[in-house]
Amino acid sequence: MNFFSYLGDDDIRYVHESSLEILEEVGLLVRNEKARKRFAEHGAIVDHETEMVRIPAAVVEKYRALVPPTFTLRGRDPAFDVTFPRKLPVIATASSAPDIVDPVSGETRRSRSDDIARIAHLINELPGFDLFSISTLADDAPGDQFSLTRFYAALKNCVKPCRTSVYNIREAEQVIKLGELIAGSREAYWKRPFINFGYCAIVSPLTMDFDSTDTLMYFAEKGITAYGTIAPMGGLSTPLTLPGMLVIMNAEWLAAATLVQMSRAGTAQLYNFLPVFADMRDGAYAPGAIEIGMMNSAVCQMARFYNVPSGGYLGLTNSKVADAQAGFEKGMSPLMGALSGADFIAMGGLQDALMSFDFGQAAIDNEIALMIKRVREGFGFSKEAASVQEIKDTGPAGMFAANPATLERMASATFMPELADRKLREHWELEGSSTIQQRAMNKAFDILSKPNSAALDAAADARVRAGFDGLVAGDAMLQEGWKRIDIGSKAPPRERRPSRRRQKQH
Repeated sequence: MNFFSYLGDDDIRYVHESSLEILEEVGLLVRNEKARKRFAEHGAIVDHETEMVRIPAAVVEKYRALVPPTFTLRGRDPAFDVTFPRKLPVIATASSAPDIVDPVSGETRRSRSDDIARIAHLINELPGFDLFSISTLADDAPGDQFSLTRFYAALKNCVKPCRTSVYNIREAEQVIKLGELIAGSREAYWKRPFINFGYCAIVSPLTMDFDSTDTLMYFAEKGITAYGTIAPMGGLSTPLTLPGMLVIMNAEWLAAATLVQMSRAGTAQLYNFLPVFADMRDGAYAPGAIEIGMMNSAVCQMARFYNVPSGGYLGLTNSKVADAQAGFEKGMSPLMGALSGADFIAMGGLQDALMSFDFGQAAIDNEIALMIKRVREGFGFSKEAASVQEIKDTGPAGMFAANPATLERMASATFMPELADRKLREHWELEGSSTIQQRAMNKAFDILSKPNSAALDAAADARVRAGFDGLVAGDAMLQEGWKRIDIGSKAPPRERRPSRRRQKQH
């Protein structure tokens, strides 16, 4: 498939060489002493007093060449494992919002562990999503079980791959113990480790902090599935130009990838970014900006240059509700990413600049995800599909709707949306003039009002609960007071309105 691109071959080479120049001449501020020592042991120039690390170009080139060309995320059920790159992009929810739009009151509030359980159940049933990147925080988590609580509520209710970040190695070890208890033994878990982690080891510009750098090395050393994300803000932590942001991001990714390979050669990596430009009128965080999609297009080209999978946080929105703004911000950048060859797109469920999760928005985003995949499936051109003989046989003024071939193709030739409304206005009004948000909330209600067939079995859950004192319930129960929206219907009018559709002019 031919992908959309902004950069020519010379541009890509310039970005790469400029990134090497920055790492060798300027370097990074590395707060973690263990990381500084590791860099030094592998050929970097380290000043422990200033905590600065400069990495010669030859060292970067040596280690970035060790990054494998594929990346695999595993789920509790191996049928849902994903390895990319593949033809269709892997699509995930966006993650770690502190708030949720309460499905009963419609007001935002702090998210809890039972919300994560419900979201996990929902995402498990929405076919557009391949991965549950744990959508919210858990305000009710015990202080020493914060990340454990989030992973437990997710894994208990979703068999697709689940991932999020942890604060430190202690939390990571807790979560890995959770996986071992679910699997039945340490040996069973490590035979097919199904927990996936994320981290942000780089703080732009050109800084590696302590804890996330510690987890980066730990994950690589232990062979734990994890990938990093670079999340700069143009105009604040990068130059206020697209090329300038690309150069500094690329340098930061190369630095992180180099340390990963120094920690364990051959560790799979994802070229993953959340590049955001600040709205310089007031400094607002603007993840819904179209420049996110534009930057991701360039990131895809750099990833192909390095022969590694690419990913990005696309389809994020500044809108607070599922309105037209959310629609175009959640549609344009992910589609651009898909057309540019993105292997991984994190887009689902969040509103208000990653601050809140909305159940209806997740159901709508599922439909957007399916449309994106339809685009990447391709045009499907073939001599047979061109249907020349059918055109001849049907002839002038013929009706293709009556042809057997049309009946055979009607369920596969085009994407059939479930939530998007295509009815005549008259029919839509008769059925209650519903909004897509109302229909989406009803879809979420219908899924969550039924038992979760993917829930963790009782024996495995008993092992987990015996292994951790004070663990939250983690059950995906329909929230008390949540009812299906009564859209209603209207009595048919006595006389039909004249058709508003244009008549053929003679």
